Amino acid sequence: MSDTIFTRLLKGELPCAKVYEDERVFAFMDAGQVNPGHVIVATKAPYPTLMDASDEDAAALMTAAARIARAVDVAFTPEGITILQANRPAAFQTVLHLHLHVLPRHSGDGVDLTWPRKEPDMATLKELAAKIRVE
Repeated sequence: MSDTIFTRLLKGELPCAKVYEDERVFAFMDAGQVNPGHVIVATKAPYPTLMDASDEDAAALMTAAARIARAVDVAFTPEGITILQANRPAAFQTVLHLHLHVLPRHSGDGVDLTWPRKEPDMATLKELAAKIRVE
């Protein structure tokens, strides 16, 4: 996989305002701050998506996000916090390196997360579940 902006930040080739780092993940302030306290948490390994990551790195990503969300909550006292993780461009992933956003939220902040609800019947839901059931 070629270098991404995140691998370049991790190598120190580009400046960033680092918030957290351990052996599996690192976190830094998003340069495009939607609201003050907007943090990106990324894996050190350059996985393109969550589906490519090891279970250990995926767990480390969420563990770090939870710790950072608690720190953001204390530091910025937002009304809410959105944890956002997207995979592939059709899902709005813009950097093909596994990461998530810890995004402090306030009423009327202009961030909109909406999708059309299809609301299938229970029989359809059970058919769908049977296709992806994980043991």
